[in-house]
Amino acid sequence: MEAIWQWGIGLIISLQQFRGPALDTLFNFFTLLGDEEFYLLLLPLLFWSVDFTWGARVGFIFLLSAFVNSILKDGFAHPRPYERNPGVKIGDAEGYGLPSGHAQLSAAVWGTLGLWARRTWVWIAAAVMAGMVGLSRIYLGVHFPTDVFAGWLLGGAAVALYWGGQERIERWVSGLSVGTQVLLGIIAPSGLFLLHPVKGTASELGTLAGVAVGLALSYRYLRFRATGPFWQRALRFLVGAATVMIPYLGLRAIFPAEGELLYLPFRFLRYSLVGVWIALGAPWLFTVLRLAPRS
Repeated sequence: MEAIWQWGIGLIISLQQFRGPALDTLFNFFTLLGDEEFYLLLLPLLFWSVDFTWGARVGFIFLLSAFVNSILKDGFAHPRPYERNPGVKIGDAEGYGLPSGHAQLSAAVWGTLGLWARRTWVWIAAAVMAGMVGLSRIYLGVHFPTDVFAGWLLGGAAVALYWGGQERIERWVSGLSVGTQVLLGIIAPSGLFLLHPVKGTASELGTLAGVAVGLALSYRYLRFRATGPFWQRALRFLVGAATVMIPYLGLRAIFPAEGELLYLPFRFLRYSLVGVWIALGAPWLFTVLRLAPRS
């Protein structure tokens, strides 16, 4: 691996020789589009203001891909470029490097959106988005090129697997009773979390559990639709984004902090409640406030 890492550092140095304020701003912007905070806004936007069902599909692919990324990173335990050569460090990152989570998740999310839209310009935009997010990680010196290539490959594989199995999986789940769907939504993510109980999987699988439970109840009892005029969609997003901060930030202030006893299970619970609010609580609030139609 040493030879590959040295090659990667050489490529990073070659990119950084063009460094300046404009490029720093550009690549920091694209790396922000791969951060957790960005997806915390994008996924609810899809749920509430674009298409509820496709928001759920993108959300599941994103969360499962993030879980796989956490497993692989801790399994490979590869260093970051700046740990081999501190001079290449421009940005910051936590944990191990292989595969790049930013590259993997951007390929998975934007690739799935390309499947939804089925338009050439959307596919081009998705490829540019995933490409620039991955390239930003190389430029900032937080990932080797091989980390990014692996992330793109895994993200593309997630989209392909979804495309091949989506109809059968959704048909099987929809045939289950609501109670079974709720139990499955709790047990499956919780079991996966117990296999790898770390900070990242607590948030990823906690959100997955909450969204799964919220969707089962929403489809059965609420039947929310993300339709309506532009002003209504925009207002739903603003109201939802404000209210989702209550479990996201409010519970973080009162639950155990990182390093304290029971931090991980309470983190799982906090993100579960965020997921329930996104998939059920906020859509219910929108119908109460007459910001969305009911089918």
